[in-house]
Amino acid sequence: MHKASGIGTYIKGLLPFLTEKFEVILLGTEAEIREYAWSKNVKILECGREIYSLDEQICLPVKIPECDIFWSPHYNIPILPIRAKFRAVTIHDAFHLAFYDSLNFMQKMYAKMIFNQALSRSDVVFSVSEFSRSEILKYTKTDKNIFVVPNAIDEGRFNNRYDSAVLEAAAREYKLPENFILFVGNVKPHKNLKNLLFALENTELNLVIVGKRDGFITSDSDILEIIEKNNLTERIFFTGYVKDADIAAIYNLAKLFVFPSLYEGFGIPPLEAQACGCPVVCSNAASLPEVCGDSVLYFDPHNVEDIRSKIQAVLNDENLRNELCVKGFENIKRFSWERSAKQIIEVMEKLR
Repeated sequence: MHKASGIGTYIKGLLPFLTEKFEVILLGTEAEIREYAWSKNVKILECGREIYSLDEQICLPVKIPECDIFWSPHYNIPILPIRAKFRAVTIHDAFHLAFYDSLNFMQKMYAKMIFNQALSRSDVVFSVSEFSRSEILKYTKTDKNIFVVPNAIDEGRFNNRYDSAVLEAAAREYKLPENFILFVGNVKPHKNLKNLLFALENTELNLVIVGKRDGFITSDSDILEIIEKNNLTERIFFTGYVKDADIAAIYNLAKLFVFPSLYEGFGIPPLEAQACGCPVVCSNAASLPEVCGDSVLYFDPHNVEDIRSKIQAVLNDENLRNELCVKGFENIKRFSWERSAKQIIEVMEKLR
C-alpha cells in the first residue's frame, strides 16, 4: 500500500468510488491498510512483503484469490500465474528506464524485467498523465493501449478553510518559523533538492522540508553536508513525519510552495498547495506543465539562478501571488478522484 507514499494516496483517493461498483480485496500489510476496510465491499488479505522482493513474488500468487480482475496500482505485478480472469496495472512513470544509466547492474536487470512483465502480462494498462504514457511508449516499445487517468487530491482535507487555532497548533508542533517557503516530497536525487538549497544561498529565506532529516537512502545523502557548508543550518527546517491531518495546515502557513523536481509521472504536491491557497513556483520538467498549466510560475530546474529569481519574484509581488492563488484554485478543478474512478470503472467493466 505504501501508506505514506503517492501510491497510498492513489489507492485512498480511488477506493471509495471503486467500492460502489466492485467488491474490493486489498493485499498488503494489515496494519497499513486496516483503515481502508470501512466498506462492506472491502476485504483485507495480509501479504506484507517488501515491494519488488522475491518474497512478494512468491506471496502474491498464493494469496490472490479467484477474482474477475487483479489490479496492481504499481508495476510490481506477479510474474507467476494467478487466479484472476484479467489483469490490470497502473504504471505511474518510467523513472527507472528514463534514468537507466544511474542504476547498478542488478537494478537495470530488474527494472527491464518488471516493466516488460507488467506490460506483457496485463490486459489493461493505466497511466496518470500523457507525459507518462509517452515515456512508457518511448522506453518499452509496447503496442498496448495505455489509458490515461489522472491523479487528483482530497479537497476535503486540502483547502484554505483552516482556522487560526489549527494553524498555530501545527506551527508549534513542528517548530515552524514565522515566514517560510515549503518543499514536500522525498529526497531522492530526481527531486532536485540540491539545486533548491543552492538557490537559497545569499538569501534570508527559510525553507521547511516535510520529510525526514536523517535516514537518507539515496545518493543525495550529502544534502546535510550542503546545508552545513553553505551556512543554511539555521534556515532549513526538517519536520520529520507529518500526520495527514497536519500537512494541509503547513501548506496554509507557507508563503510559497517550491517544487524543483526533474522527473514526475504526475506531481500531486503542487495541486495540494494550490488547494490550500498557496502560490506555486515549479520546475518546467516532465509532467509538471501538463498538470499545472498556466497556474504556476515555472523555472529551469537545472538553473540555480532561475530558481532563485522566480522564488523572489513571487515573494516580492503581492499581485503575482494573488494571481497564482486564483489560477491555482481554477487548476485543481480539472482533477477529481470521482471522475478518475469512473474512467477506471468504465474500462474495467468492459473486461468482465
